[in-house]
Amino acid sequence: MIGFFKQNFRWIAGGALLTFASSFGQTFFVSGASAEWRALFGLSDGQFGTLYMTATLCSALSLPFIGRLVDVWPEHKVIMLTIPVLAFACLLAAYAPNVLALGFAIYLLRLFGQGMMSHIAITATGRWFAAQRGRAMSLVVLGHQGGEAILPSLYVAISLAAGWQIAWTLGAAALLLVALPVAVIAFRVPRTPRGHAPEIETEARNWTRAEALRDPIFWVLLMGVLAPPFIGTTIFFHQDYLTAYRGWPPALFATGFTAMALTTVCFALICGALIDRFGARRILPFFLIPLSSACFAASVIESGTGLYVFMILLGVSYGFSSTLFGSLWPEIYGTKHLGAIRSVMMPFMVFATAAGPGITGTLIDRGVSLPTQLLAMGSYCLIACVIMGFASWRLRHR
Repeated sequence: MIGFFKQNFRWIAGGALLTFASSFGQTFFVSGASAEWRALFGLSDGQFGTLYMTATLCSALSLPFIGRLVDVWPEHKVIMLTIPVLAFACLLAAYAPNVLALGFAIYLLRLFGQGMMSHIAITATGRWFAAQRGRAMSLVVLGHQGGEAILPSLYVAISLAAGWQIAWTLGAAALLLVALPVAVIAFRVPRTPRGHAPEIETEARNWTRAEALRDPIFWVLLMGVLAPPFIGTTIFFHQDYLTAYRGWPPALFATGFTAMALTTVCFALICGALIDRFGARRILPFFLIPLSSACFAASVIESGTGLYVFMILLGVSYGFSSTLFGSLWPEIYGTKHLGAIRSVMMPFMVFATAAGPGITGTLIDRGVSLPTQLLAMGSYCLIACVIMGFASWRLRHR
């Protein structure tokens, strides 16, 4: 692993930097300023949730059109467009004069942060690596966990010291002064894939986006892809509700995020090694089992231990899913049109992160507690495991 990292430092580091910087558009970071925005514009929890869901859904609808740029432009030129827009979104989020401007800022944060920054990094990695794609992907996606482990605490510290608007302003400056030049330099030189991964018979065929959308397996796989973002975002968004409902100390979630991030790092690396050895399709039936267990644990364990069990198991699932699906799409559909194919899949994931808080919040308002909803989510994951097993069997035999 050390030798591999040294040989491919520029591409691995550039991809990890992009996934780290995508944190500025992720729910766990954006929701950190929700109380300030609600107080500033007089929004209720439901009104802000609706605004957030609407902005996120609009970003999901925009991503298929912008995401195709990764197949048309060199990656470093797409970065030169994406990062400045994301920095502008951070400034607009800090100094939005009205609710409409805030909604537009969240739209840009979700589209160019959560959407495009991750999309560029994972698409480029899937295209540039073959025999060691799993290992490369497991290192690149660690940027997500780095952001989850570092940025919430850093944001709180800066907000307490200088104010929440200064925290967002410094984020914009870091994007322009650090992330932009480093990522452009790293991705300016594309990498040529070497060798072929085991059991990837379809690697030579490059499906078009239209062909992939006509493939029933594509839609079956979405059932598994959408579960982690839906469930994870739901818990993150409703952390205040769950803390009050269980009577947990306010700082418990902060330490839970750290435990989740560390677990995700470990299991992302484990999954990468397994993918390079066996192929992504053989791992597919198992990645939702930890997520199902996490939902059941958070539902029935009332003490703070339940949160730690949930976050650790969620980290296991995130580690597997982030590495698995970065490697699975090029393994199934090839690399030539990978950006276009992933740009269709990504809006569904963004939609899941938008629908999670909206749907579960509505059910909470109607008297269905979040622990009860988690039982249903855990059951869904078990059913999806069976379906993923069938999909894996079909993919290995077609």
